[in-house]
Amino acid sequence: MVLPVIHVQDEAQARRNADIAIEEGAQGVFFINHDFPKEKLIPMLGTLRAQNPSGWIGVNFLAVPGEIAFPILGDLAREGVVLDAYWADDARIDERRDEDDQPEADVGNARRAESGWKGLYFGGTAFKKQRPVPAEGLAASARIARRYMDVVTTSGAATGIAADVSKIEMLRAAVGDAPLALASGVTVDNAAVYAPFVDAFLVATGINHTGDFYNIDPARLRHLVSAC
Repeated sequence: MVLPVIHVQDEAQARRNADIAIEEGAQGVFFINHDFPKEKLIPMLGTLRAQNPSGWIGVNFLAVPGEIAFPILGDLAREGVVLDAYWADDARIDERRDEDDQPEADVGNARRAESGWKGLYFGGTAFKKQRPVPAEGLAASARIARRYMDVVTTSGAATGIAADVSKIEMLRAAVGDAPLALASGVTVDNAAVYAPFVDAFLVATGINHTGDFYNIDPARLRHLVSAC
């Protein structure tokens, strides 16, 4: 899957970019509130869903873990705003603890079950801007992660920075056939390097207009989709 990440400014900008994403062949989009609190994004989601009732829509409430997000998603679903996925930058996996001793991740799973929300959970694992995971901890992190989420989701060191291929190879070996997503640094030039190991690209910088954090360049997205 190629899933453009739309950094929302307002409803019109979000809708315009979502339309471009679908027109150019992306299977869905993620909306994220990079510049304002989640409380401003939440009411927009109802409008964005109403404008695209059958499209695949995911959301990332910036820096909000699943334990907080899942009840919100459950409430939205009961109001008729059904979202297909939630992506958390930090899935609260701690590879320094035993695989059966993951109290923070357990809380998230409990909140998810209580919420009644049925979407896919993309959980940040060895992810940018979180506690660094050393190379020797990647396999354990991935093995734990696959027990707590639908799509193990990782990244390079920062936004727009490509991940080391060796990292992705190690994560793939550890998760086995579980879904694996990559969420930074993907471009048409390196997609083929990662494609053997991942199931989804979450991409913004690599498909946006140069120097523009907010708006998709249709040609760049078209070329990435074609390459995939």
